[in-house]
Amino acid sequence: MVSFTEILCLTLVAVLWGGTNPFLKKGTEGIEEVKKTNVVLQFLGELKFLFLNMKYLVPFVLNQSGSVVYYFTLATTDLSLAVPVANSLTFLVTLLTGMILGEEVGGKRAVVGMCLTTLGVTLCVASSIGEPGGVS
Repeated sequence: MVSFTEILCLTLVAVLWGGTNPFLKKGTEGIEEVKKTNVVLQFLGELKFLFLNMKYLVPFVLNQSGSVVYYFTLATTDLSLAVPVANSLTFLVTLLTGMILGEEVGGKRAVVGMCLTTLGVTLCVASSIGEPGGVS
């Protein structure tokens, strides 16, 4: 049994996770230039680089807010529906966001993959509609 609100929440999770992935990647550009003398200082230097970098920090906070929404949505949603829907839609949103930002996404194979993923998500949601007490 899945409600419209649950589907909306899972879609929000996918947008928050997938929409921020390309921005997180862009926000980490330059981290390889952080050089310290030992492993601990290197780790701390990289943390400082990331958390003082607004190009990384803003998408990170949005991404983590998606995790909070996901956590609360799992409390009410069927796990066998929530996990594939959230993860596959995240993949689609990441791919679309990357395309919008001008990243190379894989050409025709990526488009075919997006279509198959969309079909799979549709089948997952449609199968829960047929169950007693499905989408309301």
